[in-house]
Amino acid sequence: MTVASPPPQSTRLAILIPFAIVTLIWGSTWIIIRDQLGVVPPSWSVTYRFAVAGVAMLAYAAVRGERITMDLRGWGFAAALAVLQFCFNFNFVYRAEGFITSGLVAVVFALLLVPNALLGRIFLGQQLGRQLLIGSAVAMAGVTLLFVHEARADPEGPGMSLTGVAWTLAGVLSASIANVLQATDTARRYPMVPMLGIAMLLGAGMDGAIAWAITGPPVVEWRSGYLIGIAYLGVFASAIAFTLYFGVLRVIGPAKAAYSSVIVPVIAMLLSTAFEGYRWSGLAVGGSALAIAGLVIALRASRPVR
Repeated sequence: MTVASPPPQSTRLAILIPFAIVTLIWGSTWIIIRDQLGVVPPSWSVTYRFAVAGVAMLAYAAVRGERITMDLRGWGFAAALAVLQFCFNFNFVYRAEGFITSGLVAVVFALLLVPNALLGRIFLGQQLGRQLLIGSAVAMAGVTLLFVHEARADPEGPGMSLTGVAWTLAGVLSASIANVLQATDTARRYPMVPMLGIAMLLGAGMDGAIAWAITGPPVVEWRSGYLIGIAYLGVFASAIAFTLYFGVLRVIGPAKAAYSSVIVPVIAMLLSTAFEGYRWSGLAVGGSALAIAGLVIALRASRPVR
């Protein structure tokens, strides 16, 4: 008698619900980030975002009664996470949006799936089953169609597009290394909430130092839309979303977790349709359909993580 294998952990509601929340939140951030550009230099906007996020995380840790006690190794891990995730990654992405559309940045960032899978295999020994590879191939075909669509629609021309894509790819690599760090045994040694709060504040300090060195003293835009955007990006898109995302990542691994970035462009385009008058083309529809199909295939992959 054949015993049916249990469903993969990535199909449990305890994983699917936070996965969906993170995807919806991050799908909304691209429009908000675009609105942040202009008066305030990008590095200062990143600084404010993670200052708000870090304070929110540590306040939440205090409410939960979690003590902020880390050894030297913990501080080193928090500093590495701060540099990669909350400094380099976001400085690169914010600068990319100065060259290309937010939709194109979101599409290129969907390539996070590739380095996450490769680095997870190399450094964590995680297996890439056949179903995961098929899902990845389908999703990447969808991302390619979305990329072609957005590149054609980019009014700035190929030169600006290539510069923006290069900044985005630098952000992808930084984020991927940070993702793999979160899946290590070292990450599990420390409470996630205070660890992320400290990493975010360290990242904010680094962002501020970069901003001051490049653009001078702090600049603040007192427009209500800008301030609300900082609050949303700090609390929802950073404090809440990263806690949920890294929690999911530790269970299903960096490769599957990166599928949130594959669906984010679809969410971003749906929101752009509602608020910016975005018009869908055949490429956009086909790319979105393939991206979603690839997500379903990959998340149902049952190959165990080792």
